[in-house]
Amino acid sequence: MDRPDMKGLIAAIVTPMREDFSVDETSLRRYVRWLTDQAVTGLAVNVDTGEGPHLSAEERIGVLEIVAEEVGDRTLIVAGLAASFTEQARSLAADAARAGAGALLVFPIPVYQGEPLDPEIPVRYHRAVHDASGLPLIAFQLQPALGGVNFSVEVIERLMTEDGVVALKEASFDAKRFVETVRLVRSVAPDATVLNGNDNFLLEAYLLGAEGALLGFGTLAAREQVEMLDHVRARDLERATARGDVLQPLCDAIFAPPVRDYRARLKHALATLGVIDEGHVRPPLLPLSPDERAGVERALREAALL
Repeated sequence: MDRPDMKGLIAAIVTPMREDFSVDETSLRRYVRWLTDQAVTGLAVNVDTGEGPHLSAEERIGVLEIVAEEVGDRTLIVAGLAASFTEQARSLAADAARAGAGALLVFPIPVYQGEPLDPEIPVRYHRAVHDASGLPLIAFQLQPALGGVNFSVEVIERLMTEDGVVALKEASFDAKRFVETVRLVRSVAPDATVLNGNDNFLLEAYLLGAEGALLGFGTLAAREQVEMLDHVRARDLERATARGDVLQPLCDAIFAPPVRDYRARLKHALATLGVIDEGHVRPPLLPLSPDERAGVERALREAALL
């Protein structure tokens, strides 16, 4: 298995939709070409940002195939893998590999809930997914409030030394836990990549040790986020901070309560910028009110994107 370079911005993409909530293939193709041109390291497809849980299995494969057709080998394609049990995960992983995925983001599953979590459960689950797909895996630490689990030290040690697991997306939204996780991963798996998944501290995550990011916000102002990381790597903290001071308020506006509406806000922003044709989200998600749309547009103007 080749280990892909994930040390950069992996942008989680939205799934453009028409008024009847069907996938807008034309917008999708134009959008992923636009995003790939902004020097992102990868595109994450069929994750929460893309309403993956609200798409049928056939739609998820269709979206993945379209992205693979448009992107080719220009950037890494990471497919979201959200299942309920191991055999289902094996099937979905194999399908994603055939459709063009180059890696998988393995979402936490319901059986992880409850403490203590026996490390054998996530380890055997990830092992089965890797065996079925042959793809490198990104493990996912996600705060419980969003349906995930904060892994114990033992779970992280076991997971990050498992064959096929090459990265960890850290989305605990807790800076202290983030730092502790970075240190732990570096100590047990020096070649693994820690990806920031915390939208509430974009710049700070890089300063605290993240080598890249996998973010829904990565689909907006992607070039500016790549430049911010470049400044951090060059130890130009003045320019990195200047970028962060502009980007964080926009990110905060997109992820304002209720957080579930961030998909609609991202889509409205992209439609306002002319990147996709329309900003529809699939029910049960709700459309934005006129005031909410105006707030997104105001945030775009303040970030000098509009």
